[in-house]
Amino acid sequence: PACLNALTGQGVHIVTVNNYLASRDQLSMGQIYRLLGFDTGLIQDNMSKIERKKNYNTDITYVTNYELTFDFLRDNMALNLTDVVLRPFNYCIIDEIDSILIDEAQTPLIISDNVETPVDKYIIASEITEYLELNIHYEVDEKNKNIVLTDEGSRQIEKILRIQDLYDPRDPWIPYVINAIKANALFFNNVHYIVQKNRIVIVDEFTGRIMPDRRWGEGLHQAIEAKEKLSIRPRTETQASITYQNFFLMYPKLSGMTGTGKTSEIEFEKIYNLIVEVIPTYRPTKRLDLPDL
Repeated sequence: PACLNALTGQGVHIVTVNNYLASRDQLSMGQIYRLLGFDTGLIQDNMSKIERKKNYNTDITYVTNYELTFDFLRDNMALNLTDVVLRPFNYCIIDEIDSILIDEAQTPLIISDNVETPVDKYIIASEITEYLELNIHYEVDEKNKNIVLTDEGSRQIEKILRIQDLYDPRDPWIPYVINAIKANALFFNNVHYIVQKNRIVIVDEFTGRIMPDRRWGEGLHQAIEAKEKLSIRPRTETQASITYQNFFLMYPKLSGMTGTGKTSEIEFEKIYNLIVEVIPTYRPTKRLDLPDL
């Protein structure tokens, strides 16, 4: 399929889940492609724009889903065409397709930039929470992970801060206070996050794995840093964002392979309009597929 679609000269992307697989496959398969008259490219995380452009301009390019999507986001932020590394999309083959298109479909990939962070407000707001009581000054909505301040709570905070209006648009305190209360009432150490090397590291609530490169948005991460008395890192603002689902739907032709695709057949057909075909084993399978215990 890669060779057939590369004949158009518009490029083929073979997407794998990590850098090692991309370089290994490009090295071994590249010999076959060259024999057939195609050239291959490889995208790795430390490459410059010029190298990326050169590798994307080959007939068949090996790349990870992560690198490819971020190159697309950066291209959309480029100020002139010489900084754009990708050509218009043509055809894509995704290895472990269910892992990327089903399991991680809704994960947003975000490019962000630092914005001004009033550190003192996070610290003061964190200290204020010690003078607030549950169901008197605020109420907790655990299901939606939200906090509602009562009128008494608003008055108490205004008294502590010696301000007239908590919601004053010229100098708003409310987002800092709400986040500080959330950090105390809804987010707990060793449950929702851990402290590692003086940093807050998020724990994935579905898998229990840590996510060192993710941060909560809207100032919540900074509020938790203030709660744990760690140094407060700057807030970031989203510049560009896309999910894998929206990204891969932009290819005119999409395909992939996996050993576990049949169980996600309905999702593939409904969301991506992809048909799942099972390729039978060369010899009869000896494994007994018993029902789950």
